[in-house]
Amino acid sequence: MVGSEIGAPARRQRRDGALRREAVLDAGLEVFSTVGLHGASLDQIALRAGLSKTNLLYYFRTKEDLYVAVLRRVLDVWLDPLHALDAKSEPAEALKRYIRSKITLSRDAPRASRLFCLEIVQGAPLLRAELEGPLRDLVEAKAAVLRGWIADGRIAPHDPRHLVFAIWAVTQHFADFAVQVEAITGRDLSDEAFFEQTVESTQRLILASLGLT
Repeated sequence: MVGSEIGAPARRQRRDGALRREAVLDAGLEVFSTVGLHGASLDQIALRAGLSKTNLLYYFRTKEDLYVAVLRRVLDVWLDPLHALDAKSEPAEALKRYIRSKITLSRDAPRASRLFCLEIVQGAPLLRAELEGPLRDLVEAKAAVLRGWIADGRIAPHDPRHLVFAIWAVTQHFADFAVQVEAITGRDLSDEAFFEQTVESTQRLILASLGLT
């Protein structure tokens, strides 16, 4: 009993620390996606997170450290659905699920997509190691799955990496160019009917190019 009473405050402290760190990452995403790395300040982010700047610096020593941590979290969330593509999956259903997941992220986390886009447009100065390491490895692993489907005649021949790029380009367009989409269509992904129309249209477009229905 004594041991559990001693351990409870430590567990609470770790939990509270993890929550504060997530709050800083959320605030960082909001500020960085609005004004960019160079336009943002730690004071702005600390204020948005409800912490002092001193407390923020306990979790991240520099603005650049926080920026990279925000981008890494964005990558983790975005790439998680890609892990589900495996050799045992039925191609049409697996690709439909992946496309829906990506468009859902464009609807629910547009700031994350726009921040990543901004970093890439600037040449990925702080994220290149992630792109050339874990991201490349994951894409190559999934390209191998797609090549296997092609070899088995389950999908039409296609450059696997270009297929992944095409899915990213189409699905993330609805986050990165949301203003343009709304200006042209008068609708956005918060409209459930438009969301479903977007998902189904994109699924048909990609699957048709692979000889799938």
